[in-house]
Amino acid sequence: MLICDTSVVYAAIDSRDRAHSTCRALLRAASEGVAIAAPVVVEVDWIGRARGRADAGELLLASIDDGGVLVVNLDEDDYRRSSSLMHAYHDLRLEFVDAAVIAVAERLGETTVATLDRRHFSVVRPLHCEAFTLLP
Repeated sequence: MLICDTSVVYAAIDSRDRAHSTCRALLRAASEGVAIAAPVVVEVDWIGRARGRADAGELLLASIDDGGVLVVNLDEDDYRRSSSLMHAYHDLRLEFVDAAVIAVAERLGETTVATLDRRHFSVVRPLHCEAFTLLP
């Protein structure tokens, strides 16, 4: 399962994004499927509206509805882990959605994360591996 953060999902939706082609191809090639932490849905909708793509949230929901994207809801441990990550990486200004993506990847044992955010994901050290493999 390919765990994706908001940047990759949004870029795959918005053809004006400079990483659109790369991210769209990456998601289409994910043979084991695409998964997102539930907060990514809200962030994609918010970013889409802020960037003039009010339909971004609707397009993501359609992909969820047709089974193209799996939403992983956070459990209590994910919220605790997100809080811990945000505290530990306070100087990095790690935000909740990124922390939630990391917590979900850890819980699912996934070592690869699709993200354009190298600033956060290349620094944070997951519990279950030395470092995430970052795509694209």
